[in-house]
Amino acid sequence: MTGADGTNVLFVVLDTVRKDHLSAYGYDEPTTPTLEAFAEEAAVFEHAVAPAPWTLPVHASLFTGLYPSEHEATQEDPYLDGATTLAESLSAAGYDTACYSSNAWITPYTNLTAGFDDHDNFFQIMPSELLSGPLARIWQTMNDSDTLRGVADRMVQLGNKFHEYFASEGGGDTKTPAVIDKTMDFIDDSENFFTFINLMDAHLPYHPPEEYVEQFAPGVDSAEVCQNSKEFNCGARDIDDAEWDDIEGLYDAEIRHIDDQLDRLFTHLKETGQWDETMVVVAADHGELHGEHGLYGHEFCIYDPLVNVPCMVKHPEIEPERDDETVVELVDLYHSVLDATGVAGDGVSLDPARSLLSTEYREFAGTASNGAGAHGPRGDVGFVEYHQPVVELRQLEGKASAAGIALETDSRFYSRMGAARSPEGKYIHCTRIPDEAYRIDSDPGETEDRAGSDDELLVDLEAELSDFVDRVDADWPDEADGTDGEVLDSMDDDAKDRLKDLGYID
Repeated sequence: MTGADGTNVLFVVLDTVRKDHLSAYGYDEPTTPTLEAFAEEAAVFEHAVAPAPWTLPVHASLFTGLYPSEHEATQEDPYLDGATTLAESLSAAGYDTACYSSNAWITPYTNLTAGFDDHDNFFQIMPSELLSGPLARIWQTMNDSDTLRGVADRMVQLGNKFHEYFASEGGGDTKTPAVIDKTMDFIDDSENFFTFINLMDAHLPYHPPEEYVEQFAPGVDSAEVCQNSKEFNCGARDIDDAEWDDIEGLYDAEIRHIDDQLDRLFTHLKETGQWDETMVVVAADHGELHGEHGLYGHEFCIYDPLVNVPCMVKHPEIEPERDDETVVELVDLYHSVLDATGVAGDGVSLDPARSLLSTEYREFAGTASNGAGAHGPRGDVGFVEYHQPVVELRQLEGKASAAGIALETDSRFYSRMGAARSPEGKYIHCTRIPDEAYRIDSDPGETEDRAGSDDELLVDLEAELSDFVDRVDADWPDEADGTDGEVLDSMDDDAKDRLKDLGYID
């Protein structure tokens, strides 16, 4: 069986790209001329909300229509288990499906590639051949054992560490041109396709091609600026205004490189006559902080530069316009793709109230719905979850220890967080530290904490968040200590020594 209307789908994730650094969203540097042109054909949403501030849970939500507490693919348990994915549903409906990325989290190891007929991970240290085919079944066997799963976690973390090492001197070349090449080959060989790509250039470390450095960061040596967010976040490294300018210049250069590669892909679709019949989704999974709130990277918080993400969608049934009113949750994109392809979904079923193509979009009938991916009655609220930051915390502790710094345990580093966000405001609940609340409409930088005030809008958002936590049956722990438990007990001395060398354990 084929898709009901034969609509092709190209789904592009701009990994770690913050909305306010896109010229398509009004940024004053020419970072995205391709997306500016795309915006003339697409709906451009100002209030898109990511369900989490990092890759794994966001992609799991995109692929399942579930919130992080429902699919449970988090730092504590980084595997998508027991959920039918969008790719599995579309593949069963006759679509050719492919996933191309250089993100180490999007692999058979985490099960995020389930349902994709073709997938390639261009990750420099742990390539697709290691994480797919028969070896993927070995990974799954390791995942099924609590002890071996911990070892598997460490192997992926070590892969990331080696990638960081090779890229630290500019040696990690971009994989995006290869991703785009493979995407074009795949769609040319397909009659009906669902192609998902994740483009990683804007993720730390920033080492853009030289031509883009000359345009956006002339004279900047990427090997000389701080490329490790944990060093800054733990207090081991200072960054002054001039260095932040250099870092942001490199970041902008990476974004422009992505944009130019998208131009290659979009032009190819147009020249081969496939553009008009293809739904195109372009969104970021999360953003990045460059010193705001005293933080660098995309961990330990859920402020807007991380979770209010760019989102642009082209489809004949979606009006091409800028929308600064509608709240779009990235979870909704799962339903929008199902709707566009005429597939009901073998996992979470298509919900018209979550499809951008539907006249009922974000109309939740005035009462809380039940079941997987359920939303409360208010369509103008999006929800964010940040589980225990075990992996990030381990790296942070290593950097702090090396610098002789003792981290405060009652801090955001050890906190779990959740937020309810509307176009006007945001309420953030935290463990370990006080809650925060902001009027986004008058304070978009989230600088004036109004938690505990009698602001009715913020009081209502606090209640919405509480209802959401109950609805998704979120488990809010008191502790987030990043301990490794029996995993370290089972490791031999050589493995422990290697982890010590890399800063993961003391």
